[in-house]
Amino acid sequence: MNQRMSSQNLDKMDKLVHFKSRFYNSNNEIYMDGNSLGKLPIQTKNQISSLVENQWGKNLIRSWNDHWLELPKRVGYKIAKLINADKEEVLVGESTSVNLYKLGCALVASKIFPKQLLTDSLNFPTDNYILDGICKQYSVSKPIVISHNSDLRADIDILKKKINDCSGILCLSLVTYKSAYRYPMKLLNDYAKKNNSIIIWDLSHAVGVVDIDVKKTNTIVAIGCTYKYLNGGPGSPAFIYIKKSMIKKLNSPIQGWFGHKRPFDFSNNFVPADGIEKFEAGTQHIISLAALETGIDITLEAGIKNISNKSKQMSTYMISKIKNELTPLGFILESPENFDERGSHVTLSHEHSWQICQCLTNPVGNKIKVIPDFRPERYIRFGLAPLYLSFNDIKITVQRLKEIVENKEYENKKKGRPIVT
Repeated sequence: MNQRMSSQNLDKMDKLVHFKSRFYNSNNEIYMDGNSLGKLPIQTKNQISSLVENQWGKNLIRSWNDHWLELPKRVGYKIAKLINADKEEVLVGESTSVNLYKLGCALVASKIFPKQLLTDSLNFPTDNYILDGICKQYSVSKPIVISHNSDLRADIDILKKKINDCSGILCLSLVTYKSAYRYPMKLLNDYAKKNNSIIIWDLSHAVGVVDIDVKKTNTIVAIGCTYKYLNGGPGSPAFIYIKKSMIKKLNSPIQGWFGHKRPFDFSNNFVPADGIEKFEAGTQHIISLAALETGIDITLEAGIKNISNKSKQMSTYMISKIKNELTPLGFILESPENFDERGSHVTLSHEHSWQICQCLTNPVGNKIKVIPDFRPERYIRFGLAPLYLSFNDIKITVQRLKEIVENKEYENKKKGRPIVT
């Protein structure tokens, strides 16, 4: 991409520009928080309305056979396409935290790898909470938290040394939540294998925008959420990926009836399903699954390679403008400049980060509203969702940031923060 090209010319060349019309969009607002919660596809509202009125309202219990029993499998197959997995290797359902618990417990109980859990200081905190709980449950030593020299990027040599010294079960987020730093997935998978270790990859900040290939990267297990770049809606079901050769070796710690080989025999004895379905537990969240399917369908239609390519172009364009226009004003780029080392959000910091965030989201007068998010203590994150953002949106966002600091708009904003930022 020629970084000197104007935003208008880049938008004219954009293969995905027409997808914005498939989502609900507010006037005079730029939504830069798709890395936390994706937008609502227009078709999702129609899909849910039809399901509630017809499948639940009119067809009632008959809809289990007519529509709902196959829905989780169908959605799981579609997620498998996005990460180049076989359809039998992905299960959709539950939350990311519950799925990490299932996988972590299954791996510890399997005794395939040493019973040492590891994570690092860049991982999303809830993953670390889950690992700590697993250690308490199985009476093994506390998870080792590998510290890096920065809370924004990993030191791969430090990671490799710890894997070499302490083989076991490691959990990492492919794209980190603060800076969008992206790990070298294949390199670490191969290194872990050589050292009798396995990595559970959390794909939450990557799936739907990063071109993930579990086969080429030799990934064995992974989890991820679907309410960010897949636009599944708040609390939409998460997923588990387990490589086919590993499925028979692992068992879910939660023996729920939907994980039974023949759930509707209502047997008093639990017999696990033969495939990845044994990791199911309770009744699936049908309405949420229906909403999620629409978001995934749009992503598949657009093509993950097209989405990933636009993500690269957008973040490269934004970083170029940040360096030229915002760094002289005290902004610091906290995301990697090398695209191969970043996901699809760009993180900035500033002395007045939180107040600047408030100026973006609650501007005075009729100025355009920009919705990013904030992570303590100083990070402003801009989620670049290629399906509904334009290059001109980025240009306007940078202009607003410049305007806020040059005019000292932040001086009129409070330092206190609400719970969700």
